[in-house]
Amino acid sequence: MWTPARLVVAGCYGLTGVLNALWGATLPATDARLDLGPARLGVALLVLGFGALVSMPLAGVLAERFTGRGLLRVVTPLYAASLAGPAAMRSFGTLVAAILVLGVLLGMVNVALTVQAVDLERAEQRPAMSTLHGVWALGALGGGVVTAVALRVGTDVRLIMIVGAAAAGLAAADLGRRLPVPVPPAAGRADGRPAPGRRAGPALVLVLGLIGAAAFLTEGAATDWAGVYAREVLGAAPATASLAYTMFVASMTAVRLLGDAVRSRVRADRVVLLAGLTATAGYATVLLAPATGGAALAVALSGWALAGAGLALIWPVVSSMVGAAFPGRAKDLSMVTTLSYGGGLIGPAVIGGVASRASLPAAMAIPAALVAVVTVIAPRVLAALTTRTVTFL
Repeated sequence: MWTPARLVVAGCYGLTGVLNALWGATLPATDARLDLGPARLGVALLVLGFGALVSMPLAGVLAERFTGRGLLRVVTPLYAASLAGPAAMRSFGTLVAAILVLGVLLGMVNVALTVQAVDLERAEQRPAMSTLHGVWALGALGGGVVTAVALRVGTDVRLIMIVGAAAAGLAAADLGRRLPVPVPPAAGRADGRPAPGRRAGPALVLVLGLIGAAAFLTEGAATDWAGVYAREVLGAAPATASLAYTMFVASMTAVRLLGDAVRSRVRADRVVLLAGLTATAGYATVLLAPATGGAALAVALSGWALAGAGLALIWPVVSSMVGAAFPGRAKDLSMVTTLSYGGGLIGPAVIGGVASRASLPAAMAIPAALVAVVTVIAPRVLAALTTRTVTFL
């Protein structure tokens, strides 16, 4: 059942998905407008990731002090407005400065959203994280389609970004006013903030962060390299090769929208074990596809669908588990999030480096091995925490 609180939080996730698409889908046009080229574009994207990673630990401190709700109400409209910055810039130097601001706010929004989702799960005593991530993906898909159509009919990229930023900022402000209070006052402090629980030790934060990093790196390898693998290794035409990415994302989105129903009935460690086995089987299928001859592309597409289905639930379950195990400790959650997102940022570079020195199949064996490691380790870590947390996990 979709309660009013769940609808509002889902709206925040969907809106940030739209904003992500508004940035990503207009990036090629911004590249052309400022004649950036691959090298400077790479620097700009590196700055975006750097800003996000630097701000995530700070966001944890702020969320612990003011709650995820309080932080989200402030940073989401600012994040939306910051998209107008790159549109207004006329040089590479000023663009980098605007992208740094965008990255800082992006990192804060990611942490605030996760804390808010954890608070929602605690209040409703049922899982929500997987569905919320699915709604984010739908927002990204819808935003990407609208942006692509606008560019197709000749709308100036700066106008798209500025109008989109203004509309999203107003929507974010409206959603922020309707965000639910994190927990009932009786379960927390007199001001409605959750009472702090036990803190995660550094070793546990590191292990959970590395699990998240492996999952993000594996996911990033699929989204960035699935199409390239289909084209270069399997000989598919560019238009056909793009189906690999489509199969992966479509499968991941579908499973995330349905994943909370599974989590309501199955323990977190078993969900992650099943997810890891599915993703491992998917990557193994992709790597074995070239040996199947004329059926190679179809085999690889089925492998990417399996990989997407498996990876769909790993990060939602891990982040939900951390939030439930350490209530009121947003700093712990933010550190796990920082480590996890770091894996997603370095993943494409790692795959590209190995592919350039060895081969793309050899490079794709890295995420295959990582997801296999997650399958072995993550269920044990989550099982150790599950017995001391809320029942739905």
